[in-house]
Amino acid sequence: MSKTLKLGIPKGSLQDATIDLFKRAGWQISPSGRSYFPAINDPEIECMLVRAQEMARYVESGALDAGLTGNDWVLENLSDVDRITSLTYSKQSRQKVKWVLCVPEDSPFQKPEDLEGKVIATELVEYTKRYFKEKKINVKVEFSWGATEVKPPMLCDAIVEVTETGSSLRANRLRIIDLLMESETQLIANKSAYTDPFKKQKIDNLALMLNGAINALSQVGLMLNVPKANLDQILSLLPALSSPTVSHLKDENWVAVNTILDETVVREVIPKLKAAGGSGIVEYPLSKVVL
Repeated sequence: MSKTLKLGIPKGSLQDATIDLFKRAGWQISPSGRSYFPAINDPEIECMLVRAQEMARYVESGALDAGLTGNDWVLENLSDVDRITSLTYSKQSRQKVKWVLCVPEDSPFQKPEDLEGKVIATELVEYTKRYFKEKKINVKVEFSWGATEVKPPMLCDAIVEVTETGSSLRANRLRIIDLLMESETQLIANKSAYTDPFKKQKIDNLALMLNGAINALSQVGLMLNVPKANLDQILSLLPALSSPTVSHLKDENWVAVNTILDETVVREVIPKLKAAGGSGIVEYPLSKVVL
C-alpha cells in the first residue's frame, strides 16, 4: 500500500490564498465543484477542505495528519498538536490578523473593566471567556454566527472580532478598546503522525517549500555587470539578503554581481547602481527563497 499524508486545507476565507501559496511552492491543488476532496499533483498527499475553525480538532484526533489553520483556532480549541511552522499570510495581506475587543464609537465604554455584566458577541467564544475570566470581569459571551460587526449596540454591548486592516470596524463605527491576540496561519501536525518517518519528512518538506514561497513574495533577484574598479562601491549599495554572488567574466576587468533584495527598495537602488557604474541591470521575480 502506498503511503499517503492526509492534509487539511482551510475552506472559506483562507482557501484561495492557501491554494495560491501551494501553487507557488510547487503543488497544484484543484477544487472540483462541491467536493471536499480537491485533487493535488502529488500522489503522496490526500487533501481535504476543512473549516479553519475545526482544523485543529481533526488534526488532534488523527482524522488528519496535518493541516493549515490559524493559531487563534488552536488556542480556541486548546488543541494538543505539533506546531510545525508559522506561515504569515491571510486572505487580504501578508501580515498577522488581530482579535480585538470593540465597542460602538459613541458608547461610554473605555476599557474592558467597563463591560462588567455586559453581553459580548464573538466567534472566538472559549478564548474570549478565558480572557475575561483572567481579568476577573463578569460578562456573558455569546456565539456569533457572522456579521458580528453590526450587532452592537442593539444585540450586544461589545464584540470580539478578527481584523486585518480595520476597515470593516471603521465602516461600522466601532472603536477598539483592547487587543486579545495576534494570529497567523500555522502548519500543524498530529503528534502521532509526526513520529512516522515518512509523514514527518513530508510535513517538513511542506514547511520548507511553503516558507520559501512566502519569503519570495517580497523579494526580487537583481543581477548586473560591474567594472572591477567599482565593485566595492557597488557592493556598499546593496542591502542584500546575504553576501552577493560575484562571478568573473571573460573580460577580466568586469565581474557579474547577483543578489536578492527587498522589492520595496529596488526603485531606490537601481538608479544608484547605474550611477556607480553598473550596467546590464536585470531585475527578475523569485518563486522561492529557502533560508
